[in-house]
Amino acid sequence: MPLDQIEERPEGGKIAPPNRQPKINKVTVGDIHLSLAAGMRDYYARPVMSAFFGLFYAAFGVLFVWCLFGLGKAWMIVPAAVGFPLVAPFAAAGLYEMSRRIHQGSSFGWRDIFSVIVRQRKREMGWMAFVTLFIFWVWVYQIRLWLAILLQGSSFSNLEGFLGIVFFTPQGWMFLAIGTLVGAALTAVLFSVTVVAMPMLLDREIDFVTAMITSVRSVAASPLVMLSWAAISSAVLIASLLPAFLGLFVTLPVLGHTTWHLYLRAVAAPDP
Repeated sequence: MPLDQIEERPEGGKIAPPNRQPKINKVTVGDIHLSLAAGMRDYYARPVMSAFFGLFYAAFGVLFVWCLFGLGKAWMIVPAAVGFPLVAPFAAAGLYEMSRRIHQGSSFGWRDIFSVIVRQRKREMGWMAFVTLFIFWVWVYQIRLWLAILLQGSSFSNLEGFLGIVFFTPQGWMFLAIGTLVGAALTAVLFSVTVVAMPMLLDREIDFVTAMITSVRSVAASPLVMLSWAAISSAVLIASLLPAFLGLFVTLPVLGHTTWHLYLRAVAAPDP
C-alpha cells in the first residue's frame, strides 16, 4: 500500500464487527518514519499537556527510586530502571487520546483527556494494565532468582557495591549476560502484545484478548521492522532515565504519540 494512502487512513473510533479479526497491514520502515514525524507534530501541537504525561511518569520513577533507597534496596535501582520501560505503554493512554483528537480536528482540554483515562477502568484497558504489571513483576523476580543463583556469595548493601560486583567480576558478567537475554525476551513479548493492543482498546470497543492477538499478528506480519522499533524505543527510554528521568519529558510523549500513528498504519480501519 502506498505511503500517501496510509497517511490518509481514517483515525478509527468505530466499533469492530463482532467475531471478526481486524485486518493487519504490513508495516515498513517508511511507516515508522511517518509515524515518528506525526508523533513529533502532535507533541509540538500540545507541548505542555504532552510533557505533563512525561512528568507524571518521571515523578513516579523518582518516587520509586526514593522508596528503594528508603528500604535499603538500592541495588534494585539498576534492574528496576532497565525494566521500567515495560510499563510505559500503559502510561501513554492519555497521549493516545490526544493524538486521536488532534487528527480528528476535535478541540479538547485537560478535563476531556482525563475523563477518557478515568473511563478506562470500566473498559478492557484495565486487563491490559494487569498484563503489563505482571510481566514487570516477572522481570523483577527473575532478577532476584539470578542474583541468588550467580551472586549468592556476594554482599552488596549499597548501589556502589552492587555495580562493582556486576561489572568487575566473572559472576557479574554472567549475571549481566543472562539478565540482558531474559530482559530482551520479556520486552519482545510485552511489546508484541501491547504495541497495537493499547491504542486499539482506547479506540475501539473490543475485548483485550482480541486486541492482544491483533497486536501479535501485527508484529508477526512485519517482525524485523516492528522488533527493531521496539529495541530503539526501549533504548531511548532507558537513556532518558539517566539525567534524573528528565529526558522522559520529551521522549515518552513523542513515543506515545508515535505509537498511536503506528497503530493506525498496522491495523486497518473497521469496515463501515
